[in-house]
Amino acid sequence: MESMEELGKRAKVASRKLAVLSKDEKNKVLKGVAGALCDASEKIIEANKKDMENARANGMRPAMMDRLALDEKRIKDMADGVSSVADLPDPVGDVINEWKRPNGLEISIKRVPIGVIGIVYEARPNVTSDAFAITFKTGNACILRGGSDSIYSSVAIGDVIRESLKNQGVDPDCVQVVDDPDRKYVTEMLHLNDYIDLIIPRGSESLINHVVKNSSVPVIETGTGNNHVYVDEYADLDMAVDIVDNSKTQRISVCNALETVIIHSSLLDTFLPRLTDRLKEKDVQMRGDERALAADNRLVAATEEDWSTEYLDYIIAVKTVDSIEEAIEHINRYNTGHSDAIVTQNKENAEKFLNEVDSACVYVNASTRFTDGGEFGFGAEIGISTQKIHARGPMGLEQMTSVKYIIKGTGQIR
Repeated sequence: MESMEELGKRAKVASRKLAVLSKDEKNKVLKGVAGALCDASEKIIEANKKDMENARANGMRPAMMDRLALDEKRIKDMADGVSSVADLPDPVGDVINEWKRPNGLEISIKRVPIGVIGIVYEARPNVTSDAFAITFKTGNACILRGGSDSIYSSVAIGDVIRESLKNQGVDPDCVQVVDDPDRKYVTEMLHLNDYIDLIIPRGSESLINHVVKNSSVPVIETGTGNNHVYVDEYADLDMAVDIVDNSKTQRISVCNALETVIIHSSLLDTFLPRLTDRLKEKDVQMRGDERALAADNRLVAATEEDWSTEYLDYIIAVKTVDSIEEAIEHINRYNTGHSDAIVTQNKENAEKFLNEVDSACVYVNASTRFTDGGEFGFGAEIGISTQKIHARGPMGLEQMTSVKYIIKGTGQIR
């Protein structure tokens, strides 16, 4: 394993070459990489088998193993994701605004690449190709450090991408995958201020907190998802059951999955048993407060810790409230600023919820599972930001650019 400083130097050089590629050149390269991933599916699956064997030996939870597993379909999906990025509008070079000053200076703001982006992630090897596609399209080089659980898969995917870049006459150092799982390399990445312009962590709360607290390189915090659905007293109950079920169980191991359902007290006797019937079909454990337990004895008692827990498992917390104000207060106290929803037919309550809940994505009568770059029409995403500076919510191509002021004069002096 080379030193992180050496990887950083090479990435910085590659980023300057990449920044001057035309839109058409970048799109052609991305299409080539997509084809290479499909052609190398057997090689990637063999590498993934090693990760899966280690995961089983280490007792990884089934939900997390689902994130880790690769097969031909998932590799085809990865390739399609890269190809779809090529088909998206390229924001680099777009002029956001322009104006002329009284002294004749012509000023414009243009989108430009950020430079070198470091991405730290865990047992999701598909992030390797997603991160490459988005950073490459926006003219950024990337240094990728996958978790030890996915090391063989991530390196194999990275090798395929680099070989394709080389074959197409592009500097393969546009993407570099750290091939050693030693955590010291993460620590070194977080202090490569001379070479890395931005760090994006994707993974568990502990990983994200470690990066945020220890990095001297600027960080975009992609937060955990302690997400809520509030079933208002004016909710359509059939709709509410479907939305809670989908938000919780459609895919439990993702950051936009539901963790707490909040129910208006007037609905406990009518709605909660129906919801419990549905979720018990999916083997979801329901942890409720005292009033929820009294309304349905199939629940188990919740603790204070449950309100702030991102389970990523077949577990859901059930909170009872007497008003929308109480629901909003609970959400803003315990949420992680990711995704929260209300189910209601009352327009005033819907607007109140939208205006007062402090999250990146706030929904009315829809599943929290839609918080996703693809579902929002971005084509792809590099993560979901829960911070409020530069980027918030799903981060697509535009969020991976910075700006440059272009000033044209005719000899003006101040």
